[in-house]
Amino acid sequence: VQLQASGGGLVQTGDTLGLSCAFSGRTFSNYAMGWFRQAPGKEREIVAAIGWGGANTYNADSVKGRFAISRDNAKNTMYLRMNNLRPEDTGVYYCAARRAYSVGVYVNGYDYWGQGTQVTVSS
Repeated sequence: VQLQASGGGLVQTGDTLGLSCAFSGRTFSNYAMGWFRQAPGKEREIVAAIGWGGANTYNADSVKGRFAISRDNAKNTMYLRMNNLRPEDTGVYYCAARRAYSVGVYVNGYDYWGQGTQVTVSS
């Protein structure tokens, strides 16, 4: 499995940004997916996750009401739409895949990781 995250950048507080994660190498619809982020000096943390059918999703408390995760199984791609961005959302955002139906919220629950894309939110 190969994962390629894209869409990061430098934005201002309150802006909107969209991330994409392109999946290849296996059947995308057999994998639950997740977005994680890691700020400097901090551990990697879950942002949002989605089951392989797309109906089941999870959002961390810190992003509820602002971020939305989705997937398009026909395009082998997962998305993260980030609204009303805050400086504390700054970090490297990673997409991850796990060979399972249900969403996963722990780093060690995922089998494959993308290279990460930097999101920086200025105040």
